[in-house]
Amino acid sequence: MNLPAASRLQFTPDLNICRILNGMWQVSGAHGRINPNAAIETMFKYLDAGFTTWDLADHYGPAEDFIGEFRCQLIDTRGKDALSQVQAFTKWVPRPGKMTKKLVEENIDISLRRMNVESLDLMQFHWWEYQDKNYLDALKYMAELQTEGKIKHLGLTNFDTENLKIITEAGIKIVSNQVQFSLVDRRPEVNMVEFCQQHDIKLFTYGTVCGGLLSENYLGKPEPRGFDLSTASLKKYKNMIDAWGGWQLFQELLAILKEIANKHGVSISNVAVRYILDQPTVGGVIVGARLGVSEHIEDNAKVFSFSLDTDDRDRINAVSRQSRDLYQLIGDCGDEYRR
Repeated sequence: MNLPAASRLQFTPDLNICRILNGMWQVSGAHGRINPNAAIETMFKYLDAGFTTWDLADHYGPAEDFIGEFRCQLIDTRGKDALSQVQAFTKWVPRPGKMTKKLVEENIDISLRRMNVESLDLMQFHWWEYQDKNYLDALKYMAELQTEGKIKHLGLTNFDTENLKIITEAGIKIVSNQVQFSLVDRRPEVNMVEFCQQHDIKLFTYGTVCGGLLSENYLGKPEPRGFDLSTASLKKYKNMIDAWGGWQLFQELLAILKEIANKHGVSISNVAVRYILDQPTVGGVIVGARLGVSEHIEDNAKVFSFSLDTDDRDRINAVSRQSRDLYQLIGDCGDEYRR
């Protein structure tokens, strides 16, 4: 299975990525047990299908170690040149407080070691407390490590527009921000998209299929209760749906998406992902990979097989207009983590 050229993005001059990123939050422990051997084996399947780009973090359980082991096996079986096909984006999520060059470098070195790389493709930085401006020191030290070659590019995770602006004005070059963005959560459209367009910053989006709720599995089904929601993702995004407009409106959205999906010969999830991929400044959508448990390789590939037309978008937007304003309820991107 070869993905079309449209599946690729020249993200930076040195990084050509797949626009569907394989999300590794699912190996962090909140989604059931993962067999390491089966996980690595599955990573080869993703790579061979054209899904070459991985999104992970220092705190996603063994995710960084999996990348390190995958790279070792790739060298052993296919030679060192094969490494150029893989892009791995990690995160650093420190506790707020005083930041020193030594502290920052020690943490970057841990990721380098675990991932078995000489330089991190993209380090995505998250900070819990905006009132604590030490985040600017952390980013300045990371920019120094970038100059020294330990980091190729700097990105952010769940920063709001206001603080992204502060960072940009401090002269720190940010290439991406990772935010929640879906047909249910369209908060990035309020301020974030425009700012990122102006400053050539890409968005990597998560929650785009609402942990699997945006799929045929939930169309025409009664509202799931707590015990029906078997993963951390399902619980999280069910709460988001409740805030957005509730189960009945969500069923209306699923019904429209199903009609659009049938028209194009694809799935509801494909339509949900395609819609967000088409938004300005979105570089890629992160779709969770439950490695060795369930793969969606063939289904994900269909995202690149069709285009949404004006009628499709109008029908989706008509449902969205009936929902509550999550920006008013929650705030800007990432504010749900800082309340």
